Amino acid sequence: MIHLVLGGARSGKSRFAESLVIRRLAESQNGAALECLYFATAEALDSEMSERIAQHQSQRNHHAITWRTIESPLALSAALTANAKVNSIVLVDCLTLWLTNHLLQSSSDWQTTKTEFLQAINALPAEVILVSNEVGCGIVPMGEISRRFVDEAGWLHQDIAAIADKVTLVTAGLPLSLKG
Repeated sequence: MIHLVLGGARSGKSRFAESLVIRRLAESQNGAALECLYFATAEALDSEMSERIAQHQSQRNHHAITWRTIESPLALSAALTANAKVNSIVLVDCLTLWLTNHLLQSSSDWQTTKTEFLQAINALPAEVILVSNEVGCGIVPMGEISRRFVDEAGWLHQDIAAIADKVTLVTAGLPLSLKG
């Protein structure tokens, strides 16, 4: 099962995605046997990002869930394939940060990376929840890299939505089901 959760900055998308994991654990007869994997794509390259990461960690720690966190700023597909098993619930936060990391790497072949990622998530035996920023609702950015980011994020979201079982848009903390 693949569930894509989209939303703007501070829309509540991460909190909603975490609530899906909590709900799934509660529904499971053997919830304790399910491993919760958190794939983090952010890198703390400045103090503001360090604060954002700490806020997300604190938010996750409020729940009675033991998360195994896997830092995956670039090699997300390989990390997912190596770690996600049948008894896993996977939460990836956030795909747009992962995209940014690749776009800023001059040696990165984004199209190949994206294709490998789509194949990997489609083949995973685990339940997968993907969190990403919806950035295509605003004006077209002025800078070339910014326009490429918006374009690539939009195409990535469309490709994931095509194979996802569920897609949810979160705005102001309220989820709106788009698929499933």
